[in-house]
Amino acid sequence: MTHFYRPSEGHRLPHDPFNAIVAPRPIGWIGTVDAEGRRNLAPYSFFNALNYSPPLVGFSSNAWKDTVANCRETGEFTWNLVTRTLAEAMNASSTTAEVDEFSAAGVEAAESVEISAPRVAASPATFECRVTQIIDLRTADGESSGSWFTVGEVVGVHLDESLLTDGIVDTAAAEPVLRGGGPTAYFGISSDQRFDMRRPG
Repeated sequence: MTHFYRPSEGHRLPHDPFNAIVAPRPIGWIGTVDAEGRRNLAPYSFFNALNYSPPLVGFSSNAWKDTVANCRETGEFTWNLVTRTLAEAMNASSTTAEVDEFSAAGVEAAESVEISAPRVAASPATFECRVTQIIDLRTADGESSGSWFTVGEVVGVHLDESLLTDGIVDTAAAEPVLRGGGPTAYFGISSDQRFDMRRPG
């Protein structure tokens, strides 16, 4: 049996399965600052790497929120890797209250090198990014979806050397947190789930 549905007509399930199928997803923990110097930190579950050279990353916001506005104003943001030890702080930073999320979530900020946007000091990997595009995502009919996709070029990388094994990043060692489906599901990864394949020549 196959459950088929047209998204425009509803999924007929307790929770939208779309983001559970495309899962688990890396979390875009995005640090920004506005033109007045006010800090913002927010997690986005629609995030990923987009290109090797130059390195590009992007995140999607389901409305024109402070993070997108700050990216438009300053042209900068940081992406900060969420690890298991930072998961609760990441979740706390998702508040919709008009506060400094770094302070509200008890997250220490650190200065970036190439940009003015703050980064999460405790994160073992951070990308400093300059905005290349802010895209109004549209439907097949050309209508605005109300969501905004922000793309940034990575111009600086902070990487904890403890994650390197023979010069190669050990993905599992960072204990990255990934977003699953449903309202509360998150996942981790472990080295015992690893398998290797080489591309055909």
